[in-house]
Amino acid sequence: MTVADLLESALRPLVRGPLPVRLDAWDGSSAGPAHAPRVIVSSPRALRRILWHPGELGAAQAYVTGEIDIDGDLGDALAEVWRTVRERAVPPVRARDVARLAVTAARLGALGAPPPAPSTQVRLRGRPHALSRDRAAISHHYDTSNDFYRLLLDPAMAYSCAYFTRSVPGAPHDPDYGLAEAQRDKLDLVCQKLALSPGMRLLDVGCGWGSLALHAAEHYGVRVLGITLARAQRDHIESRIAARGLGDRVRVRLLDYRELGEGGFDAVASVEMGEHVGERNYPRYAATLFDAAAPGAPVLVQQMSRRGRHPGGGPFIESFIAPDMTMRPVGETIGLLEAAGLEIRDVQALREHYVWTARAWLRRLEDRWDDAVALLGVEGARTWRLYLAGGALAFEQGRMGVEQILARRPGTAGPLHAVPRQMAVTS
Repeated sequence: MTVADLLESALRPLVRGPLPVRLDAWDGSSAGPAHAPRVIVSSPRALRRILWHPGELGAAQAYVTGEIDIDGDLGDALAEVWRTVRERAVPPVRARDVARLAVTAARLGALGAPPPAPSTQVRLRGRPHALSRDRAAISHHYDTSNDFYRLLLDPAMAYSCAYFTRSVPGAPHDPDYGLAEAQRDKLDLVCQKLALSPGMRLLDVGCGWGSLALHAAEHYGVRVLGITLARAQRDHIESRIAARGLGDRVRVRLLDYRELGEGGFDAVASVEMGEHVGERNYPRYAATLFDAAAPGAPVLVQQMSRRGRHPGGGPFIESFIAPDMTMRPVGETIGLLEAAGLEIRDVQALREHYVWTARAWLRRLEDRWDDAVALLGVEGARTWRLYLAGGALAFEQGRMGVEQILARRPGTAGPLHAVPRQMAVTS
């Protein structure tokens, strides 16, 4: 039998039927449907990785290193695999599945010690969510390279879900509307929900590269304090503050939310940072938002949500992209914010918008592939391709969501404001 035939025979019981992909093996043989997405297994090391790390992590390692590749669109191949898993109710990898693969690996001479982990796989030490470990986890992802994030993101460097109001699937194409405009619309939506006006003080917890802080200061006349753990982000914001002459309105501090000593802010925002604080620390994070807000002040949290297994996003994301991340159903997050004393005023789901955002980032990555490889190396660029393609699919299929949660600290100061509702395009 050929290598492809042996692999197909071992995989059929695991996927409960015929392969959902065309498998091309390192000996030149092929198996599986002729017109299915084509998966190329170029080395027996790929099989060895999957034996040592069954399921998603081993396959992701093999893709990142190039031992497994996809001929064609990666997102289409992932979608076909997930469709098969869902329709056939394929269970998680079991011990007998690994044993069957091990027998096949022995026949193919693929048994051996575990190959070294890819260079992009994270290596953290210490207790989860200790201050030093959190700094290392954030640095792993956000200090990658400001030049790379400039390549990937819009000019404002907004690294969070955009808000598309036109020119998306299902709407007439508008050549003057793209990722940059959708991120601007998201920043305006946040500022309007917070009812920002000149002279107010805004706290931006997990301020990223400063897109919200700078936008709020420039266009709404507020004074902003942004906090981040990433030195590269802090340095980028400081350069933009100087370039735009905003030194009297924007401050940025390299600071953990647990070390924040200031309060009395007229508005508080935290955009896609709450996922990083961990389950045990989330009540403290929510209490920090409450304590930072003045009585009656609005608090906006934009945060990803997830149901089912793998609250961290799955073995690949947890090992390569965002270690120690924790997500939960949005209702549980609302409960934690309420337990901290915040009054919930509005919840807006933006799940489809993250599909469009991730695909826009992926297109930018593919269009600038050679530059990405020059900045990150081949393994780094392939890691990001897998992350963005898989992330877009997770949001499209509803395995992940993202919501804007508007709350307020109860109190007599500050009027209540109607929540703005800009009409969003839906597919």
